[in-house]
Amino acid sequence: MRPGIHAVRKISSTRVFARVAPRVVPAVDRAVHRLTRGRVLLSAQLLPGLLLTSRGARTGLARRTPLACIPEQAAGTWILVGSNFGRPGHPAWTGNLLAHPEAEISWRGADVPVRAELLTGEERATAWEAALAFWPPYAAYQARVEREIRLFRLTRLTSAPD
Repeated sequence: MRPGIHAVRKISSTRVFARVAPRVVPAVDRAVHRLTRGRVLLSAQLLPGLLLTSRGARTGLARRTPLACIPEQAAGTWILVGSNFGRPGHPAWTGNLLAHPEAEISWRGADVPVRAELLTGEERATAWEAALAFWPPYAAYQARVEREIRLFRLTRLTSAPD
C-alpha cells in the first residue's frame, strides 16, 4: 500500500471532505489532464482513475468527469462507484450514463469507447464488496445517505460511441 494512504482514507471519510472535494478534486484533475495531454490524472496517483466523457442526460452535451475506478483486470472492464463523496444526491454523471450508456474514457492516456451497465442484485452486491475492499471509505459514504449508491460496469466497445 502506498505511504500515506491510511491518512487519505481517514480524511476522505469526513463530512468536510465531502463538502470540499466535489468542487476541488474534479477541477484540478481536469486541468492537470488537459495540461499533460491526457497522460496524468492527479487523483489517480492515489487510486486508479479515468476521465469519463458522457453525454448530458438532458442536454446531450459532452460532460467530462474525472473518477476513481476499480479496474477488473481479468475481464478488461472497470467499475465506477457513484458515491458523490457521501452527499445526498446521485452524482450527475450517473444520470448521464443511465440516459446515454455509450461513453468514452481516457484510461492511461488512451481513449476507449465503453458501454455502461448499472449493476443490480447479486452482481451489484459482489461489486460492492470489491469496492469496499478497494476503498473502505465507501462504507462511510453509504452510511451517510439513504439512497443506494449506484455502481456501473464499463465494458469496452469495439467501435466508437455516437
